[in-house]
Amino acid sequence: MASRIPDPVLTADELADFFIKTFPGQDRNFHDFVELRAGFMRLRHDVSAAMLRPGGIVSGPTQMAFADRAAYAVILAHIGIVPMAVTSNLNISFLRGIAARDFYADAHIIKLGRRLATVDVRIWQDDETNIAAQSTVTYALPTD
Repeated sequence: MASRIPDPVLTADELADFFIKTFPGQDRNFHDFVELRAGFMRLRHDVSAAMLRPGGIVSGPTQMAFADRAAYAVILAHIGIVPMAVTSNLNISFLRGIAARDFYADAHIIKLGRRLATVDVRIWQDDETNIAAQSTVTYALPTD
């Protein structure tokens, strides 16, 4: 069965430039867009002390923000720069702790409609089959 998700219309570099301009104070070291293809994007997130909770693991709010950012990025990669695409729902399950080092998010578009886009985001570290958190994120897309 052929995928209904189109190829990306933006490159990873174009997305990175948009994020840096739109969210001042962040730089390319905060995250990297590692891989981009039809319906999929992998992001890498580095860690700072401010992101850690007691016990030295990455905090839940940091993981939630990363899931949201991954969903936003993969959607924009496929529809173009639409700054007013906004989160309408985010559900997350924390499955295991993330140590204080780089971690990743794999964002798969589940549905890309005219008004809504839904993305499955899986956050992991060291082994992509050993999921640390799973999130389903829905974005409301502006209509003309």
